[in-house]
Amino acid sequence: MPAAREIVIVGGGHNALVAAFYLARKGLKPLVLERRKAVGGAAVTEEIHSGFRCSTLAHAGGPLHPSIVGDMELAKFGLHWLESPIRLFAPSLDGRGLALATDPKAAAQQIEEFSKKDAAKYLELQAALERASAITLELLTITPPVIEKPSADDVWKLLKLGRKFRGLGKKDMMRVLRWGPMAVADFVAEFFETDLLRAAVAARGIFGAAMGPWSAGSTALLLLRSAADPNPVGHSAFPRGGMGAFTSAMAAAARQAGAEIRTGADVERILARNGSVTGVVLHDGEEIPAKRVVSGADPKRTFLRLLDGGQLPPSFTVKMRNYRCKGIVAKLNLALDALPRFTALRNPGEARAVLAGRIHIGPGIDYLERAFDASKYGEFSSAPYLDVSIPSILDDSLAPTGKHVMSVHMQFAPYELKQGDWSRQRDALADAILKTLAAYAPDLPGTVLARQIVTPANLEESYGLTGGHPFHGELALDQLFTMRPLIGWARYRTPVKGLYLCGSGTHPGNGITGISGANAAREILKDLR
Repeated sequence: MPAAREIVIVGGGHNALVAAFYLARKGLKPLVLERRKAVGGAAVTEEIHSGFRCSTLAHAGGPLHPSIVGDMELAKFGLHWLESPIRLFAPSLDGRGLALATDPKAAAQQIEEFSKKDAAKYLELQAALERASAITLELLTITPPVIEKPSADDVWKLLKLGRKFRGLGKKDMMRVLRWGPMAVADFVAEFFETDLLRAAVAARGIFGAAMGPWSAGSTALLLLRSAADPNPVGHSAFPRGGMGAFTSAMAAAARQAGAEIRTGADVERILARNGSVTGVVLHDGEEIPAKRVVSGADPKRTFLRLLDGGQLPPSFTVKMRNYRCKGIVAKLNLALDALPRFTALRNPGEARAVLAGRIHIGPGIDYLERAFDASKYGEFSSAPYLDVSIPSILDDSLAPTGKHVMSVHMQFAPYELKQGDWSRQRDALADAILKTLAAYAPDLPGTVLARQIVTPANLEESYGLTGGHPFHGELALDQLFTMRPLIGWARYRTPVKGLYLCGSGTHPGNGITGISGANAAREILKDLR
């Protein structure tokens, strides 16, 4: 039997690559095992039609935490970010639309056409989120404390965080404490009177989550996401070449630091004996001994499928079975013969500039809530909330000249359907998405050359996301921070000695930021010291 590896990492998603980089930088030479032909997990670029390439799942970057950007130096490996001056275009069915620029003052000028009061409040919200982000960004990068018995290091970090929190001043302190548990519909109503603007901002609090805008705690998700980018409508940048170029650069950085990456290496089991990890077994029977194993897979897959349940305390297994991990997201990728014409864009000459960011389809708070309602009863929404990107406007490498690709994130589509299954409902889902888009861009269906629909079942079967959940588990107040994935086990360690988690099922786990991977690597290095 070969000598045991110091560290084996299961999965090649972005968090696993970040963890591999930091561990390799300390001379540990981790081995990354990715079951698919390319690394990236949910951040990949694939051909959807001859000559048309698209970010199959995630279509906008994190953004990565600034320290990770500086450490990995991804630009050296060909990563080039693209971003339109327009962050978000939100059309309505009455022929009007909001084109919200990255520059908050320019965005406010656009909002003035709807409401001068809302324009001023938009600037106020941006400033409030910027102040709060100083606290929330630091919160994301600390290891959650042990509630029952915090260490001296935990206490020190919490004291530092508390001092920063007090530095916000009484008004902002009370605001943040009150906002967190709120429904995001109530949160945006405190700032805006225009329903379209309310919905465009509120969508950030329900993106990827089994929540509607009236769900308690949805504002907490908006606040967490604003930590890395306090723009009220979120991030819209993407890499040239699609999200696969992003994770390819991360893999190159990890390799240069000393990591080894194997693709087409499907881990069948994580081996453990007497409560300690001993290695992994691949699908082809190859056994790789390891002193430590780091799982980039979701917690349910790690503990309930890859690991022998006899190595876990029964109480832990029961809690993990109840960990909520059923997704409500689907994806439609389109190859288009031409750029669609949105009726809310009255000046055709502005189309390329306005549509180059993200496009929000969800014209009001009640619309978003109704879209969520269907999923609660095992049905996908016939009038869904959509987050849309046409990356080929800025990136001509993705489609032939004059053609385009469209990437459509859809909510809500429940993992478990009341009637039938996803193999029978996939075409109906794609049709519902296209019909919704056609209400805003009537010529779109006629420009479709090919379509690729990714259902929650596909997310599980093809991409290894248990329950089809893109974030490795529900982003709700009872599954965040010290309770992600379970209370008592939020510090990237597990009940099996030498087995760690580094994926989005750990704190903070709320997007493609790389923070979960960096945090996990830090804790592993502490244990090694």
